[in-house]
Amino acid sequence: MKGSEQFSWQRLLQQAEGLLSVSSNRISNAANLSALLYQELNDISWAGFYFLDDGILMLGPFQGKPACVNIEMGKGVCGTAASSGQTIRVADVDMFDGHIACDADARAEMVVPLFKHGELLGVLDVDSAHPDRFSEQDEVGLKALAKLYLSSIG
Repeated sequence: MKGSEQFSWQRLLQQAEGLLSVSSNRISNAANLSALLYQELNDISWAGFYFLDDGILMLGPFQGKPACVNIEMGKGVCGTAASSGQTIRVADVDMFDGHIACDADARAEMVVPLFKHGELLGVLDVDSAHPDRFSEQDEVGLKALAKLYLSSIG
């Protein structure tokens, strides 16, 4: 929560559960989850989704500055997380080989790939203008939110 010294992932998960329980539409739920993340996480400059479409990650609902519209699989942090199937937490994006600078102010990034029934749907991406913004606790929390999102859609 912005301005708060103690952040509760459990509280955020409860809020997300309430938001995501009213619809099974992947776009509506992605929009609400992006807004919730952007509103509640400290020092976040961007929060949103890219969805896989014909082998390309296409921009989905997000909060923050305008973003790259499409990202190739295996390119940048999002494309690398999507192609590897692994969550990627980057302390300094300038040190990530092949980073795509959609926002020149972004310094840290975390990307969680989204799989439903073994099929890649896309990624959940969160950026910060502060280097080393994301902790292990943030990674666990974001993965839990991604899992909740995936269970909410049809």
